[in-house]
Amino acid sequence: MTNYFVIGHPSAEILAKKISKKLQANYLKSSLKVFPDGESKITISGNFGKGTIIVVSSTGPPVDSNLVQTLSLISKSSEKSSKVVAVVPYMGYAKQDKEFLKGEIITISVIAELFKAVGATQLIVADFHSPDALSFFKFPTMNLSSVPLFAKYFKNYKLKNPIIVSPDMYWKANAEKLAKSLNGTSFALNKQRDRKTGKLVIKQSLPKFSKKNDLILLDDMVSSGGSILKAIAFLKKENFRKIYVVCTHPIFVGDSERIIRKAGVTEIIGTNSIEGKFSKVDLSEIISKSILDLK
Repeated sequence: MTNYFVIGHPSAEILAKKISKKLQANYLKSSLKVFPDGESKITISGNFGKGTIIVVSSTGPPVDSNLVQTLSLISKSSEKSSKVVAVVPYMGYAKQDKEFLKGEIITISVIAELFKAVGATQLIVADFHSPDALSFFKFPTMNLSSVPLFAKYFKNYKLKNPIIVSPDMYWKANAEKLAKSLNGTSFALNKQRDRKTGKLVIKQSLPKFSKKNDLILLDDMVSSGGSILKAIAFLKKENFRKIYVVCTHPIFVGDSERIIRKAGVTEIIGTNSIEGKFSKVDLSEIISKSILDLK
């Protein structure tokens, strides 16, 4: 039987403890100190033993600091074990996977090299923004889907003819999967973004719906909420009974929550890939199972 040691970064301590409990693993706490100049020091408390070390972290805001600290935890772990699993449900910089404009750096490729350099031997993520970008990680990776968990979450809701909408074509297949589980219908918006100005435009006609439909806007992440707001404006929210915003990674920077709620959203539902008030769906079960399935 494999011995597991779980280290929880402060950004994902609750999730890490749940994973540790499910694996019956030894839990090692990490503590963080931030100096006046912004530099940080992360320290691991507890004793390592022989076995697989699992570093659980989230690289949400502040992204750069959390990434450096995560890499530091992995580096220290690699000194103690030849098997270091990085569990990073939300991976920062995953959107920077192509050179959209001349001179842009594919930052996720740099991040991938850093993870390998510090000793990560396997990586587990959830709904990685660009699945193709996982090819930059030159070691085994596993990309978990939260869609079945969202389907389970909504089973207790008395939804009225649910319509699941992806704010862009990228999550069209996931919207279809959730709709099938909830006996609803789905479609994706043809959203286009100006690479220089960032302006969003939806280019398609609006389907007709009855007023007894519930709307679920499904996306991998919500940060500023721009895509969600554009989708709500396009869909004319008065046509829907209730509106739910559902995302794997509930980042919600600045005043985005207030603005989205003001647009008529009934409830915001996210996973604990980023811990906070919207962490209503727990990833620990599927993460633990995926760890047990690792070779």
